[in-house]
Order: sequence, then structure tokens, then C-alpha cells
Amino acid sequence: MTTQILFIRHGETDWNRIKRIQGHIDIPLATTGLAQAQRLARRIASEVKEGARLDAIYSSDLQRAQQTAQPIADALGLPLQLREGLRERSYGAFQGHDSDEIAIRFPDEYAHWQTRDAGFAPPEGESQRTLYHRVLHAIEPLVAAHPGGRIAVVAHGGVLDCVRRFACSLSLDAPRDYALLNTSVNVVDYADDASKATIVSWADVSHLDTPSDDDSFKKSAPEPGR
Repeated sequence: MTTQILFIRHGETDWNRIKRIQGHIDIPLATTGLAQAQRLARRIASEVKEGARLDAIYSSDLQRAQQTAQPIADALGLPLQLREGLRERSYGAFQGHDSDEIAIRFPDEYAHWQTRDAGFAPPEGESQRTLYHRVLHAIEPLVAAHPGGRIAVVAHGGVLDCVRRFACSLSLDAPRDYALLNTSVNVVDYADDASKATIVSWADVSHLDTPSDDDSFKKSAPEPGR
């Protein structure tokens, strides 16, 4: 028996646009992000009307995720269930800065960050390894609560990155070669004990009428980011 999860990255924020790290800072959606969320809700509601099931909707408790998830919940008449474990990675002292500012303010930490060491944590922040295990532990009870079901999880680029790495058995220090797009729908099937996951589809933004931004820190060349 499998549980299908629609993982959705939140809509665009003003900080996404200028590549400023948000982490746990509670940034709201930009006007463009609110419009993306409405388009996403219409898509999901249309699919359900045509026979697709959606048993529940979960979200990170950060408002950019909640604002993306709430229109779906409203359209389907489902309660929005918040989970702190679905938050973005905490970047500690890096939060509120872009990568150029971090390189100047924290040169040693920036250099370590660029080595892709999964055990590196910014000052007062989380490591990639800590995030990975937090995300997997947050997903396990959702799968257990919906055996054979189909649910939506609205979260963040870092969360989706962990899901993809788990499903594809990718190491945490491997360069990312897949997209993490705002309001993208990423469908993953889980075994009933959440021990195995299979990608069904990824980075679907067919509901949008304009390009969706990838989750990166660099203002020019993309790299894994949040």
C-alpha cells in the first residue's frame, strides 16, 4: 500500500526575488506569490472535481507556506494542518542576507558552506544533515496517518530537496541538478512505513502563466538554495 504526497513549494516572496535567505524568518508571499497560490488552488480543486482524491492538506507553520496552502484548503473545505517540522532550514546568522553579504560578513563560515559539507551549520543555524533528518521524521507520521491515501504538503525548497534526495538515494553533498520551483507540484509515492519513496512527477508548474523561480542563493548561476 502506498501513500501519495503532493509536495508543493510556497509561492514567491519578495526575498525570493532578490535571493535573500529567509530560513525561519517569517516572510509573507509577494503579490505574485499570492496570485500563484490562487492558480494552484484552482488547479487542485479542478483535479478533485474531475475525480482525483485529496484526503488532507498539511503545511509548514511559516506564513509563506500557510498563505500558499490556505486557498487549497478553502477550495476543498479541508482543515489546514500545520507542522513545525516542515519548516525551512534555519540558517541562523545567515538569515536576512544574500550570499554576497554572507561572504563579506562571515568569510570563514562562507568558505566552509561552499564545500557542501552536510555537517556544516551556520552560526545559530541547522546543518543540512539535521534538516534532512527533521524532514524525514516530520513526514513519517503523515504517511502513517493516511495509508493508501493522497495528501498535500506545502513547504519549502529545502524540504523538497530533502524529499528528492531521500527518494533518489542522493548524498547530501551531491550538487543539485533538479528544479525546486515556487508553487510547483512534486508528486511522490511512499511505502506504508515511509522507508521508501518513488518520484512520480517533479517540478510541475503547468498551472502558472509566468515562469516560476528556482530555489537558489546565487544571483546568477543556480546552486542548491532555499
